Amino acid sequence: MPKLQPFLLLSLILGGAQALPAATPANPASSPRVREVLNYIESLEARTTGRILSGQFTGYEGQEGRGLLEKIHTQTGQWPAMVGVDYADHRKGGISTKNQNRTAIDYWRAGGLVTVSAHLYNPANPHGGGLRDQGVDLETLLKPGTETHERWMKELDQIAKGLLELQDAGVVVLWRPFHEMNGGWFWWGAKDPAVFARLWRQMFDYFTHQKKLNNLLWIYSPNHGATANAFYPGDDVVDLTGLDAYTNRVNPEGILGYPEVAAHKKPFGFTEFGPHGAHAPPGDFDYRKFLAGIRTHFPRTTFFLCWDANWSPANNLFARELYNDPVVVNRDALPAGLVGPQDKP
Repeated sequence: MPKLQPFLLLSLILGGAQALPAATPANPASSPRVREVLNYIESLEARTTGRILSGQFTGYEGQEGRGLLEKIHTQTGQWPAMVGVDYADHRKGGISTKNQNRTAIDYWRAGGLVTVSAHLYNPANPHGGGLRDQGVDLETLLKPGTETHERWMKELDQIAKGLLELQDAGVVVLWRPFHEMNGGWFWWGAKDPAVFARLWRQMFDYFTHQKKLNNLLWIYSPNHGATANAFYPGDDVVDLTGLDAYTNRVNPEGILGYPEVAAHKKPFGFTEFGPHGAHAPPGDFDYRKFLAGIRTHFPRTTFFLCWDANWSPANNLFARELYNDPVVVNRDALPAGLVGPQDKP
């Protein structure tokens, strides 16, 4: 049987009589697989059931997070639709990709989506590390001939090498750089929005045109707050949007910035969610309240990524109810052929 074109496949999945308009990724050279994944995510918002992708972050380089996925499966009978990994290696204050790529490739081959982030080390710091350094001038990263620029380009090359390995394995990556850029706790955060946009675009251009990374969907993910939309770098370099939110109050008083970020014509999701706050949650959050808040207050939501062990549904309350709610899409419910190995023509 001949292989269906991605957009025809998606139309048949949705039961429509006519093919849907093609998705337009930020990278014009995006692979057909990338376009198919973006089309699918864009289609979710119009549904009443099966419209929010479940996701779980598993950890940084050097951490083994697969046990958390297995715990979710044991408690709920489901696997998350999407797994999240991060290239930061906090042990050495740098970037490593080997173990996280193995998790990502294995999960993709098992039929799950993949999102990758990187808690970047500070290229202005000659000693490495420096995730929470203050006073960094982003202009120096963009200035050829400086040591900071040279270190920055080496860091980009390390990340690109990891992402290229995923591309060679056929993995579509929901790539989430510079997360929480509106907050002042990471070295790239709370800077001049215009300079930040230039830095985002420099990464986008380097990965797209120099490194030929055609497997990426670019996610803009500020922390929730009044300035969440201020750092948006432009529709032409963003594919999806979201908010990071650590709070029990899943409502407009507890999560700020949704109307502005969701106003962009991009699929929206909770790019990180954790109950209580960013430190030492007690593990007593009722995850039914998360979905109830989304239904009532954040209707454009098409995916969520719960943060690691302490914030995970597996270590809070009512994980089974969350994962088995009719609105949630888990790994086994993803359309056949959307994710995982494809037969060669």
